[in-house]
Amino acid sequence: MRLIDLNADVGESFGNWRMGNDETVLGIVSSANVACGFHAGDPMVMAKTCEIAKRNGVSVGAHPGFADLQGFGRRPIPMSAAELETMVAYQIGAFIGIAARAGLPVAHVKAHGALYNLAEAELEVASAIARAVKAVDPALIMVGGTGSPMATAAEAAGVRFAAEGFPDRAYADDGKLLSRKLPGAVLHDPAEAAAQAVRMVVEGEIRTVGGKVLARQVNTLCIHGDEPTAGAVAGAIKAALVAAGVEIAILPKVMAA
Repeated sequence: MRLIDLNADVGESFGNWRMGNDETVLGIVSSANVACGFHAGDPMVMAKTCEIAKRNGVSVGAHPGFADLQGFGRRPIPMSAAELETMVAYQIGAFIGIAARAGLPVAHVKAHGALYNLAEAELEVASAIARAVKAVDPALIMVGGTGSPMATAAEAAGVRFAAEGFPDRAYADDGKLLSRKLPGAVLHDPAEAAAQAVRMVVEGEIRTVGGKVLARQVNTLCIHGDEPTAGAVAGAIKAALVAAGVEIAILPKVMAA
């Protein structure tokens, strides 16, 4: 049976500010990318998120980003490779400590927002992330786009790499995610996102906004937990995959298959 992991970005509230649908989403997905306090999140939110994940049997990973609360980590901050590596290592280490307090192992690392986008385009950024992952724990899985510099950097660093797809996002003809600045970049229709998820996992392909069909092998699918429709979209994706004969499993199990 084909295995796939479903991941979501969670733990992105901080202080009195609330973001996302964590309770609902963590009842559906198999892996959680938990914000580490830089782009969002705080120690108490991280701890609560770990508790919810543990209750639902969800695997957890660190979700490091740029220190940009106002911009939600979606604005790039110029940094040297050493600064990037240190920043990512700091956030991974902080999350490992919080997760350990909840009795949870940390399985993976997935960069957030602008940091993820830069690593998808620039090998130097991707390599800094990979070095940070390896330095903190070589057993951690690095998550990123298929065929991207992140895949290259992970291989060079000797870190396991999980290829990720985005069923709730539209793809441009070059195979990259359509910019959020453009209309239709986020798929809010649960049926549309579910159909794209099945196409990715079962057929190993994506269909771009221009009608192109591109090969795309994935180990994990991301559902954006900060979208208002996240719960409905996640539920529809999971139901469609199960109906197609796909088993939803935590990322370590998928990678071991």
